[in-house]
Amino acid sequence: MALRMRAHDWEATALGPVAAWPMELAVTVRTMLRAATPMAVYWGSDLAILYNDAWGTLVGGKHPGALGRPARDVFPEAWNELGPLFARVLRGEDAVEVQDQRLVLDRNGTPEDTWFTYSLNPIPDAEGQVVGVLNVAQEMTGRVRAASGLVESEERFRSFAENSADVLWIADPAGGRLEYLSPAYEHVWGDRRELVMADLARWASLVHPEDRERASAAMPRLLSGETCTVEYRIVRADDGGVRHIRDTGFPIRDAEGGLRRLGGIAQDVTEEHAREEALERRVAESTAEHDRVWRNSRDLLVVVGADGVFRAVNPAWKAILGHDPAEVVGRSFQEFIWPEDGFVTRTALSYAAAADDLTAFENRYRHRDGTPRWISWHTAAEGDVVYAYGRDVTAEKTRAAALAEAEEALRQSQKMEAIGQLTGGVAHDFNNLLTIIRWSVDFLRRPDLPEARKARYLDAVSDTVARAAKLTGQLLSFARRQALRPETFDVIERLRGVVEMLDSVTGARIRIVAEMPEATCFVHADVSQFETALVNMAVNARDAMDGEGTLTLRLACGLDKPAIRGHAEAPGPFAAISLSDTGCGIPPEALARIFEPFFTTKEVGKGTGLGLSQVFGFAKQSGGDVDVASTPGRGTMFTLYLPEVEPAKSEEPGPAEVETATGGAGQRVLVVEDNVEVGRFATRILEDLDYRTTWAANAAEALGWLGEDCGGFDAVFSDVVMPGMNGVELAREVQRRRPDLPVVLASGYSHVLAREGSHGFELLHKPYSTEQLSRVLQRAMARMPR
Repeated sequence: MALRMRAHDWEATALGPVAAWPMELAVTVRTMLRAATPMAVYWGSDLAILYNDAWGTLVGGKHPGALGRPARDVFPEAWNELGPLFARVLRGEDAVEVQDQRLVLDRNGTPEDTWFTYSLNPIPDAEGQVVGVLNVAQEMTGRVRAASGLVESEERFRSFAENSADVLWIADPAGGRLEYLSPAYEHVWGDRRELVMADLARWASLVHPEDRERASAAMPRLLSGETCTVEYRIVRADDGGVRHIRDTGFPIRDAEGGLRRLGGIAQDVTEEHAREEALERRVAESTAEHDRVWRNSRDLLVVVGADGVFRAVNPAWKAILGHDPAEVVGRSFQEFIWPEDGFVTRTALSYAAAADDLTAFENRYRHRDGTPRWISWHTAAEGDVVYAYGRDVTAEKTRAAALAEAEEALRQSQKMEAIGQLTGGVAHDFNNLLTIIRWSVDFLRRPDLPEARKARYLDAVSDTVARAAKLTGQLLSFARRQALRPETFDVIERLRGVVEMLDSVTGARIRIVAEMPEATCFVHADVSQFETALVNMAVNARDAMDGEGTLTLRLACGLDKPAIRGHAEAPGPFAAISLSDTGCGIPPEALARIFEPFFTTKEVGKGTGLGLSQVFGFAKQSGGDVDVASTPGRGTMFTLYLPEVEPAKSEEPGPAEVETATGGAGQRVLVVEDNVEVGRFATRILEDLDYRTTWAANAAEALGWLGEDCGGFDAVFSDVVMPGMNGVELAREVQRRRPDLPVVLASGYSHVLAREGSHGFELLHKPYSTEQLSRVLQRAMARMPR
């Protein structure tokens, strides 16, 4: 610091150059610099600081910047405490001496608690005026913190000891007396602390006579510096009750490792002993119970190793499999397993041994008489053994097999009954239609038949064919095999149109009430089939009301589909279209059959029994369902559930389709039909319509005619259901070879179309008219690029 002071620019400070310093300042500074004690001189009214090396270590990061600066600037964080003390000294009052003062100082960038003992001594000039202060300081932070920690530690120990349920003790091994005994002693021993602290022999006298030798044997080990635990019983001094004590003693050593004290913790473990004794009794009882279960169980109990060798089996093996346990133990399960079940049992044992427990694993074991027994096993692994119990389910298996045979026989019977009913209904309706056709054809063969009657009979044949097509369509709809043309539409908009149409269907005496929400509600379904389903339900309601009453059509959106006829409920959103009537209702015994084809409660000639079948098939094929609720004498409500969808994105309008005149203009059409009669008839019709035709009997032959570029034809007209490659697959291959070549598909029924749709190809339903065939071909070819 002497070097720093000589190099310091004092002329820039209030003290001025060193040569001009007062004698009092120069003498005090020289004395300070030679001192080993931390010292500082505060000079003048600003208390500029000069200090020695020892004092510099006390202020940390403030050194060496504190040299020559005013004290207020060096210690701003503590000036509220220090300023008044310096002021007292400068006023000429007595020197100040402070012991262990707490100051919050920022010595290294962060405030910290520090403690100092220091003095502030006045420095007078020749006239006796105080012109400076000499500070002698000593930092006490470490000692204060150590003393504070010791006090806190003693307080924590005392708080713990005074409140502990265990007895804490400290003894002087040299004097043979207790220095401390916690209050819990009086609660556990039933004795006063001062009595045993005055006479340590009293402690030994309260030990149970049978345990005194064991308790006293621990003392030599404890005195040798070993920590030891001993359990003994005591006899309480107040009531003579016996308590179990667990006493742990340990040495307390000084800094040099010498034995200064003995400490210990004595715990009352009476309740713990009681629990252990009770547990031992329960274990003994449980063991006896397990032995009884092992002996008397009617199920097979086994202990088997991972190698498949039985370690133990219970007596039930004799009763169930005819083998004495002594014959089984030590032998492999493979000696007793049914031969066909050996591999699967070895695999199952490997899983069980790997702690992948088996549940209801079934295999067959061989009885002593050579017959098989079905056993259902449950396992649990522990270590390298598997514990298992097996129940004999042979009788259950036999009963289940017999029940399955009976159920299969019943199903076959019900199937034959349903087929008979369906066949009878179809035969009845088709015979009626064929009768009309047969009569009309017979009359048409008459050469003298007038043109008006000939036209009437031709119309009758055409109408009858349309009725037959409708009948097959209803049957396919019920069977969910109808080829639908689904599209996304607003249910509310369609219902408004259907309501207008129902007025003509139901008649003037039936009032139609429509209840529909204001918001839109979209579904994805076949519009034609949707409207047909509503008409079928409305006609059913009209007949139930005998032409007079109220028909309520209601729409609710965003619903969950409830459980219907045993099928689980399904989360929404679903659109629910309900038709309620005020008719006669449906008898309970008929309610379960109303969706069966040809089932009707109407009089003969007033219904085919296929209307509700169409509704059922359409709902199922569209991903929904139909529910019915009816009260005889009050009316019936049918509810059609269809899945809701998002509105379809608007599409750019394509070129308008122009209805062309019937007939071709020499275009080449490849006809693909495996039925010889239909193939010949189709080619004749197309040739009569001025098309040029080539007939292929199957898809493979058609691809041969087409070639790789499909360049020799203007269109392909193909059946869907054919042996080998079907019509849809053929159409895809044609599209791959020549994307712009039109393909028209024809089908009376196809599971492919019912399941997957027409895949964007034109579809013609059988039976079709000559005009329909030509119109579809013209429309398909009109889309082909020129």
